[in-house]
Amino acid sequence: QALVEESGGGLVQPGGSLRLSCTAERTSVNLLTSSSMAWYRQAPGQQRELVARILGSGATNYATSVEGRFTISRDLAANMVYLQMNSLKPEDTAVYYCNVVRFENSYWGQGTQVSVSS
Repeated sequence: QALVEESGGGLVQPGGSLRLSCTAERTSVNLLTSSSMAWYRQAPGQQRELVARILGSGATNYATSVEGRFTISRDLAANMVYLQMNSLKPEDTAVYYCNVVRFENSYWGQGTQVSVSS
């Protein structure tokens, strides 16, 4: 029912992997005509920060803290965005949010919790 919705969060051990999924409602949030698809995260007591972004052109950029470990991708046929998270660290613990910018509109999901702990 939500226009943008995340899933795939959970509890993993350091060094583990997790794949987050972002499902966008195609009629209102068609990724084919979206200029930006991104993952943000917010840890307790911290500001929300950009983790990874993929532009409509396909170009990507990552936060320094996750580059080399995380990969953002999209599946236009499924109208979904993914975040593959490898070599997870305790510092990656946060609520992860999907964001899509389409024309003048910015859409946010409700977030999914990722906890990295031994």
